[in-house]
Amino acid sequence: MRNPRRTLLTVLSITMSLFLISTLKTLLDELENPPLTPESAKRLFTRHKVSLAVMMPLAYREKIRSVPGVADVSTFQWFGGIYKDPANFFGQFAVDADRLFELYPEYKIDDPAHIQDFIKERTAAVAGIKLAKKYGWKLGDRITLKGTFTTFDVESTIRGFVDGGGSENTYFFHYDYFNELANNSSQIGTLSVKAKSAEDIPAVIDAIDSMFANSTAPTKTESEKAFFLSFVSMYGNVRLLVVSISTVVLFTIVLVAANTMAMSIRERTGEIAILKTLGFTPRQVLGMTIAESLIIALAGGLLGSLGARLAYASVNFNDLSQGFLSQFLVRWETIGMAVGISVLVAFGSTLLPAWGASRLSIAEAIRRRGE
Repeated sequence: MRNPRRTLLTVLSITMSLFLISTLKTLLDELENPPLTPESAKRLFTRHKVSLAVMMPLAYREKIRSVPGVADVSTFQWFGGIYKDPANFFGQFAVDADRLFELYPEYKIDDPAHIQDFIKERTAAVAGIKLAKKYGWKLGDRITLKGTFTTFDVESTIRGFVDGGGSENTYFFHYDYFNELANNSSQIGTLSVKAKSAEDIPAVIDAIDSMFANSTAPTKTESEKAFFLSFVSMYGNVRLLVVSISTVVLFTIVLVAANTMAMSIRERTGEIAILKTLGFTPRQVLGMTIAESLIIALAGGLLGSLGARLAYASVNFNDLSQGFLSQFLVRWETIGMAVGISVLVAFGSTLLPAWGASRLSIAEAIRRRGE
């Protein structure tokens, strides 16, 4: 507390740096580890081997259905239309209406009778409850999605609302209707496949991809988690970006803390001389100096990481990101990492100046102080 202002500013600089690192680490965790359910562990996605933009024959759907270990298959075609304004972004998928709730039992509809309403009507749709709340949709509303990647628009009528399993911000409509609008192209971008058990997945993946390996449209089949991670990879090497930024921030913290501790130690060479005169050993002087740095660094690290956890806990990232991030929870592992970084900063910034100060003779310490 010799210089409270400098100590406070040092703590705040470490706090903000660890807040940023905790945020970046949490973002990376959420992108690389999407939430899984027991049912999602049994689901796969099949797409063209080249890329998601290349279509496959729709006939693959029935061929995959006959593969041993496959329980069910449904189309899962991304549409990407615009609802009134390009800023209104949300997931839109053309699916097999009669298979959707079989493949995704975690999707809960507001009324079981609405499932049949959705199945029977060619232009029917079901919408996530959070989408409905955001845009004020009600049962029977006619929704128009303006095509962006297609030359046609999709006009559908809401016949139910779904919740659970990440469906809260998603819009589903009939693939048959989509195919008609596309002039019966009989092409599909993605197929959702459900295995009979998680143990069957490796064999199912091999069987599907082997079946079409020598065709004009070879496939790539992967787990639901891997499929969603492929979207993250479209943004580039996110992990490298996060690690690079965190490294620069960490290096900056060490420089700031090292400068602060070096100034603090230089100002107290006379006090160090007095301590040694009273019988304190160099090891004890070194320990006290590093302990002071540890207190400052740990205070900043805990404030930054715990502050991030508390701050983000009050924000609904599911709504904010339109379902792209279902949550944004700073995990205890991340807080532990922040504590580890704080210890590293404390030792990295203090060890050399503290070691030099502890080795000073009493006469030299007094001379430097000018006493």
